[in-house]
Amino acid sequence: MSASEPAVTPELAAAHGLKPDEYERILSLIGRRPSFTELGIFSAMWNEHCSYKSSRIHLRKLPTKAPWVICGPGENAGVIDIGDGDACVFKMESHNHPSFIEPYQGAATGVGGILRDVFTMGARPIACLNLLRFGRPAHPKTRRLVAGVVAGIGGYGNSFGVPTVGGSTEFDASYDGNILVNAMAVGLARADSIFYSAAAGVGNPIVYLGSKTGRDGIHGATMASASFEEDAEEKRPTVQVGDPFSEKLLLEACLELMASGAVIAIQDMGAAGLTSSAVEMGAKGDLGIELDLDAVPCREVGMSAYEMMLSESQERMLMVLKPELEERAEAIFRKWGLDFAIVGKTTDTLRFVVKHKGEVKADLPIKELGDQAPVYDRPWTPTPKQRALDPASIEAPLSDREALLKLLATPNLCAKRWVWEQYDHLILGNSVRAPGGDAAVVRVKEGPKGLALTTDVTARYCAADPYEGGKQAVAESWRNLTARGATPLALTDNLNFGNPERPEYMGQFVGCLQGIGEAVRALDFPIVSGNVSLYNETQGAGILPTPAIGGVGVIADVAKAAQTGFGREGDAILLIGETSGWLGQSAYAHDLCGRTDGAPPPVDLAAERRNGDFVRELILSGRATAAHDLSDGGLAVALAEMALAGNIGAEITALPAGLQRAALFGEDQARYLIATSETLLATALAMEARIPVLSIGRVGGDALILPGEAPILLAELRKAHETPLPAFMAGEDNAFSGAFPTQVS
Repeated sequence: MSASEPAVTPELAAAHGLKPDEYERILSLIGRRPSFTELGIFSAMWNEHCSYKSSRIHLRKLPTKAPWVICGPGENAGVIDIGDGDACVFKMESHNHPSFIEPYQGAATGVGGILRDVFTMGARPIACLNLLRFGRPAHPKTRRLVAGVVAGIGGYGNSFGVPTVGGSTEFDASYDGNILVNAMAVGLARADSIFYSAAAGVGNPIVYLGSKTGRDGIHGATMASASFEEDAEEKRPTVQVGDPFSEKLLLEACLELMASGAVIAIQDMGAAGLTSSAVEMGAKGDLGIELDLDAVPCREVGMSAYEMMLSESQERMLMVLKPELEERAEAIFRKWGLDFAIVGKTTDTLRFVVKHKGEVKADLPIKELGDQAPVYDRPWTPTPKQRALDPASIEAPLSDREALLKLLATPNLCAKRWVWEQYDHLILGNSVRAPGGDAAVVRVKEGPKGLALTTDVTARYCAADPYEGGKQAVAESWRNLTARGATPLALTDNLNFGNPERPEYMGQFVGCLQGIGEAVRALDFPIVSGNVSLYNETQGAGILPTPAIGGVGVIADVAKAAQTGFGREGDAILLIGETSGWLGQSAYAHDLCGRTDGAPPPVDLAAERRNGDFVRELILSGRATAAHDLSDGGLAVALAEMALAGNIGAEITALPAGLQRAALFGEDQARYLIATSETLLATALAMEARIPVLSIGRVGGDALILPGEAPILLAELRKAHETPLPAFMAGEDNAFSGAFPTQVS
């Protein structure tokens, strides 16, 4: 041990996030006390963020395969075949804790990290999405956090040059001290030119590429694996600093280098930096790795081995190259003005050896660090079932007209235009359907083929019934893609939960995964990539269980992608799917009536598939001029959104018998609204397919007219829907409407 390094003790191990039994396991594994650098390496590789030690046994049960899946979970990103020799590469990751501590840089580097995951696979990024969750608008930090996170996402994505085309932004008291910032990136590659991270060949050079290493982000992965207490602000130095312009150079240099044939394996330096990238490459390839840190380009003087191994400086890559093409590879990176340094080699020892200034700073078994890290089967308790609520017991002292206007002005249902207009969603020129609808649509190269993309989850459903909530999250992603006319192909997820060492929170995780798995199987919608973010709690209070789902679908011709907004006077409006008036856990009950009890709507996966396939066929055949899935806020909110998106009104003349209020605001699943001029044919086709269908009104005019209510002018709808968020961000404390209770009980 170097004299400059502190002696490793159980107390120091605990300070690195290692439990006593884990420290004892380390002592047994290596037969001695670890060096300070080795302790740092273990803490990085065995934390929750990198090792998935609490979630791995449950993740293995999720369906990940289909004929179109090229690469499932385990690599930097998932890969699916989208035809014509093309592949779609995508993944979602979290940057929750960094974004709470330093909103701009936390969110910015979250975008940078997920972009690297995609182009590390050999894909050119074509789109970004996000899923954001903030605390109550009344919380003193919320406004600053929203402003910083949105600016960080826009600042990085806009500068890098990739459109941010979709997302989801909501608020709840459970996120007061622990916001969620989940970033998703999507790229295109040739299906026969995907790059992987497993090292191959003995004696091959390991090359460091990109920006220099600094002291930013040290212990970032460890911090991401711990719950927040009152010292959150003190963790600011663990947040990385991003440079989107350097990342753009890194992208172009990497893609050019990959095309040269020099790359054997490649790994992004993300969480745990040089440590995780080197260990993962070696462990996956059943090889040893030897690093010489004297060769690592540093931007700060006097960096120790410990600091270099744990730094999470951004815009860096690690590659294994073909020795005979070293000079060619270096010339490419020098041309782009980026660092290129040979920092090690592959070995046949299955050891991870780190040298610095003539000393061996670490000598550890590589498999036990990487793909054989600890795995825990945490105790869990199921979430108690809640009873279904009688719709008659849920009644706000408002007319339907007033209720709709109030719902449209609540934090979760108001327009998020203020957010997405700060993102460049048009750069690259392939955005066919902009943010604000069910799913974004981007053209694949010159077209006509396109991809539909979405992110979503209803966390209050997951809290009330994790199993049904997990099913619903997948089903809604399926509907969002279908409502554009796309065939859903695969999904990525970001599983945001509380402390897994608490059985009730682990029970939420297990329940949601059971529901997600069942929905994935029923809808043939495999999970090809993802991320787990645990310990999302503050001073013992966990967030709502939030398993974010990112969906990808393909549409053969983007010209056929459905619009969300009504488009033609006189079209009939058809309600597809069964309506029972389910108000339990609805936005109406939650935000207007202050009800946090009751079971969420059940999800009939057979009906989801049947109804979705029918609606998709109507869209692709040209019989539907507009389409929208029904979710938060139910039928009334969907009607308002379609009217506003198309800037044309509608009159509703029929609803399911005896269900006026419950029919308008209930959140029954597997339902869509479509507008069509071929009413009789569409209805006949639905009846033939045994699909519930009801003609409820017609498109036209400058107002939305609900049965028995005075007309709501489009201008009034627009004011209610679009003014609250800008007013709140401008400093108005009473910008939103609704009761807005704290969280599901």
